[in-house]
Amino acid sequence: MKYLDEYRDPEVVANLARRIQAATTRPWVLMEVCGGQTHSIVRYGIDRMLPPGLELVHGPGCPVCVTALETLDRAYSLSLRQDVILASFGDMLRVPGSRGDLLGAKARGADVRVVYSPLDALQLARDNPNRQIVFFGVGFETTAPANALAVHQAKREGLSNFAMLVSHVLVPPAMEAILQASDNRVQAFLGPGHVCAVVGFESYEALSARHHAPIVITGFEPVDLLEGVLMAVQQLESGRATVENQYVRGVTRLGNPHARKLLDEVFEVTDRKWRGIGTIPQSGYRLRDAYRAHDAERLFALLEVVVEEPTQCLSGQVLRGLAKPSDCPAFGTECTPRTPLGATMVSAEGACAAYYQFRRRTASSPREATS
Repeated sequence: MKYLDEYRDPEVVANLARRIQAATTRPWVLMEVCGGQTHSIVRYGIDRMLPPGLELVHGPGCPVCVTALETLDRAYSLSLRQDVILASFGDMLRVPGSRGDLLGAKARGADVRVVYSPLDALQLARDNPNRQIVFFGVGFETTAPANALAVHQAKREGLSNFAMLVSHVLVPPAMEAILQASDNRVQAFLGPGHVCAVVGFESYEALSARHHAPIVITGFEPVDLLEGVLMAVQQLESGRATVENQYVRGVTRLGNPHARKLLDEVFEVTDRKWRGIGTIPQSGYRLRDAYRAHDAERLFALLEVVVEEPTQCLSGQVLRGLAKPSDCPAFGTECTPRTPLGATMVSAEGACAAYYQFRRRTASSPREATS
């Protein structure tokens, strides 16, 4: 297939692996930020193509995984209301909160609808004028424009029965939090290609300079990932730290100006709690006051709650690059996609789900494990 096979060409992949081997003279730790990249790395064994001492760790790049337990519990509570239809993407239904998941609520009679677009939830509001439609708006900057468009359109049409429970998170503040942590191991990043296709990579430049950390905006195919690793290693080995764009076919420095304008009109930046990480200042979106009539948290006066993660779950350490899924004693036994302890196992983009699907735990180290 054009534009796909060429990024999986075995000869190009082998050549890039040799170039990485030749360029690497010291141990380095790189983090891929996006969950889609994590799945490609594990699926194709990209990490196993790297020389000893060059390590890839997995970051908080799955929006489903980092949605706070408290937010999941708010969605669960809303779903149980008789006057509410809760609309959500399907990948949120099995993510466990402290009280259960939305699929379980649906089984007990809650009106939970799976939609494929926030505009589908908008249509539910048109079709059910006597019910309150709440769309569970989750994601990074990638999905935020479509959600912003739905709220914008609801206000324009006067659909007072449409609201959004917003749980959008932003990538650069999470990277900053990782770099500032006392236990940080990450020296360079493979940046999120799809996020940067929307918002560009201008905002990453100050982050790279501030922490002297190379950031290479990278795609999702084997050639993309290996080329991104090579570019990052070349920077580290030469002592440089800047933002480079490997994903030139999808990303420009300023991103999509129309999407950015819509985001700025509908959302404002706020503090946001990340599951397994904690509250990161200025790391999320919330609806501006002009759209408060469509803000589910305000409309239903949802209370602040604090919920603790299961103690046996290591997903927080996985999301910060401090552990691999196979380091967890519960991985593949107590914790499976059918019985997940944490969101990194149940989410389609979660690191634990990737390891479970492509690399079952047969040894203590991912490098020693067999597919």
